[in-house]
Amino acid sequence: MSILLKRVYEDPSPKDGYRVLVDRLWPRGLSKDKAKLDQWMKDIAPSDGLRKWFHNNPSEWAEFRRRYLSELKHHRDDLRSLVTRALHGRVTLIFSSSDERHNNAVVLKQYLMMLGQG
Repeated sequence: MSILLKRVYEDPSPKDGYRVLVDRLWPRGLSKDKAKLDQWMKDIAPSDGLRKWFHNNPSEWAEFRRRYLSELKHHRDDLRSLVTRALHGRVTLIFSSSDERHNNAVVLKQYLMMLGQG
């Protein structure tokens, strides 16, 4: 299974495969043409409440992760299509956060990998 993570502000590459924006809000200052996305799955992004809470509490990574995983359970059917794509080719989860280690795409990748094994 091949799932990569990439900031939306990095240049797109053919090696990215299927590019999916996983943020609820469109990234500032970026045109849709320049983003070169195949899909925008804003419904699987953290809820507005959780997104705002984590923005105000960035040191609460473990709690954010727990809450977001709980939200993702309600989107299993939507996520299975990404797992299927990742089993047959590369999927790149695109995110806008400047913190590349602590963001929703990191949690989502882990969740998708788990779904792919089960």
